[in-house]
This record gives sequence, C-alpha cells and structure tokens, in this order.
Amino acid sequence: MHEAALVVLEVVAPIFAIILMGYLAARRRWIHEAGFAGMNAFAFSLAAPALLFTAGTAGHTGGGLAALAFFLGCGVLYAFTLWGARRTGITLGAANALGLNVTFGNTVMMGIPLVAAAFGQAGLSVLLAILALHAMLLLGVGTVVAELAQNNGARPLMLLRSTLAGVARNPVVMAVFLALIWSSLGLPVPAAARTTLEMLGAATPPLALFCLGASLTGFAAAGLWAQTGVMVVLKLAALPLLVWGFCRLLGVSEFETSVAVLTAALPTGANAFLLARRYATGADGSGAAVLISTVLSVVTLSALLTLFRAG
Repeated sequence: MHEAALVVLEVVAPIFAIILMGYLAARRRWIHEAGFAGMNAFAFSLAAPALLFTAGTAGHTGGGLAALAFFLGCGVLYAFTLWGARRTGITLGAANALGLNVTFGNTVMMGIPLVAAAFGQAGLSVLLAILALHAMLLLGVGTVVAELAQNNGARPLMLLRSTLAGVARNPVVMAVFLALIWSSLGLPVPAAARTTLEMLGAATPPLALFCLGASLTGFAAAGLWAQTGVMVVLKLAALPLLVWGFCRLLGVSEFETSVAVLTAALPTGANAFLLARRYATGADGSGAAVLISTVLSVVTLSALLTLFRAG
C-alpha cells in the first residue's frame, strides 16, 4: 500500500504542481490574458487532437462497455439531480445547470494528462471511447434543456441541428471520430506523420494543465458553500460510485473500469460554467463547482489511484 501511494504521488503531484503554476502565473500576471488565450487555443485546437489521434490509431481497442457504463452513470445522476432540484422549487434552467455541474467532467484539460500518466496509451484508448460522446451527449442534452427552459416554443429539430453543428466545430471530438474511422478501416499512419503528431501531442499535458490553473482565477465560491458542497460530493463521489456499479453490472474489465471510474471522478469541466453563463442561469454555482471540485480532486483522485494501484 505504501509503494502504491508513492507511485500515485509521482503521478498526481506533477499534475497539480503545473495547475498551481498556471494559477500563480495568472494571479501574479506573469503572463498576460492574451498569452493564456493563445496557449489554450493551441492546446485545444492542435495539440490535444494530435495526441488523441495518435492514441486512437495506436492499435489498442476496446472501451465501448466502459463508455456505456460511464454514460449510464451520468444519465442516472443527471436525472436524479434535475428531479431533486425541481422538487425544491428551483427553475428548470437552474436545475439543468446543476445537473451538468455534477456530470460534466474536465475530460480534456485534466483527464487526458491524468489518464496518460496513470495508464499510458492503452488508457487513452479507453478514454477516447468516452470522449467521442462526452461533449455531444452531455452538452447536447444540457443545451436542449436550457433552450426549452428559456423558450417553451423551441423546436427540437432546430435545437438538435445547432447542437450537432457545435459538435462538428469541436476539434477534439473531430479528432476522436477521425481516429475511430481510421482505425476501423485499418489504415496505417505513415511514420513521419505519426512522429510529427506525437511531438505535437506531447505538448498537450503541460499546456492543458497550465491553462486550467490560469482559468481558476476567474471562479469564486463565496456565499455558495452549501450548494457547492452538495455538487462536489455528487461529482467527486456519487458519479464514480455509479460508474463503478454499472461497470460491475456490465462485466467491464478491471483496467477499463479503472479508467472509467477515474474519468467519472474528474472535477467539473469549465464548459458547464460556460453553458450556464450563456443562458444566464446558475453561472455562479457552476463557477464555484469548477473551482472547489478541482481543488478537492487532488484528494479524491489520489485516493482512487492508490486504490487501483493497490488492487
């Protein structure tokens, strides 16, 4: 157990150290906002897609059942949160924001570096199966419900079309789909192209974590401790337990279960906050969830990794 804890420290400590560096760089204004915007655009639009494409075409297969277990867990928790919030008199729009806060994780900026460090290319291949539908399903549902809450006359087909158009413009999602198609066709990736993509993708973990730390300076939790506490417990504890339960029910392998549960335990992703701000409902709560869940995830993720390593 002691050795497992040391291994986990070697994985987790550098990740949160880089997040802290990004936070300090933004707070102290060592790097201007425009610099962070450029780094974030590079990481999201070029480096991360390159990393995911190389992982998806590396020959590792699987992850389908793990992804199913993951989204079943998300669906159950989202529905429960929506129902519970509505029962307490919260509006549909605000309840939808709460549902996203407890299900939408930081799978790109934090998930990719963490899974790569803990499980390598094989782990990234499992994460790919989740990433393929993560934004499409969760943000898709969140957008539709937000639109319905804001405009009861909204037409479902128009909402679906706008959601799919947004997904099609997402370079991470498109890289995942391209990798899945490329692999299913059995096409080889030329050596020079793979080396180029690997070099480009290697920039993803430090850049994404550094930019994540910088983004935390824009969130606050003052006056929202009770609500934030409930959201953080649901996101960091309830969702991983649900996903683990569905993995056991579906007979998912231990390795894929570890990746799926770790992904479920990631802190709330900033896109949940951006959606809440776009529809002007629950944005403060979403920002607080992003901040507090990210800070506390150093404990929960370390505990999970220690458990998986010891097992």
